[in-house]
Amino acid sequence: MKRNIAMTFAILGVAFALSGTAFAQKGTVLRVIVVKTDNLAGYVQELDKGRALLKTMGVQEQLRVWQAKYAGPEAGSVVVSIEFPSMSALVDFETKSSASPEFRDWLKSLDKIRKIVSDSLYTEQ
Repeated sequence: MKRNIAMTFAILGVAFALSGTAFAQKGTVLRVIVVKTDNLAGYVQELDKGRALLKTMGVQEQLRVWQAKYAGPEAGSVVVSIEFPSMSALVDFETKSSASPEFRDWLKSLDKIRKIVSDSLYTEQ
């Protein structure tokens, strides 16, 4: 939970540190989360619940789940990508999700079936 809160503040800090011009940019923002899970089907079902929560909160995102097939020792690893149309949409997501007790509880429940290996943010150029 502390890691999720720290990541939220880190992302918000980066977003607010951007200049007005960069912040207004329309470039796509991609959050990539690598996870370990022993129950991929169950994890995907839980992510569907998260998608539904985000939809009710009016968050614009494209969430996908990927599993590595030809990745050497990383074969089988699971990557969740969350694509936002802009940096402001990511900030909107962070603001709304951190203010929602229901979303925070759902996010905490994911810790039972997955472990975050890495969490990265990419911006389209």
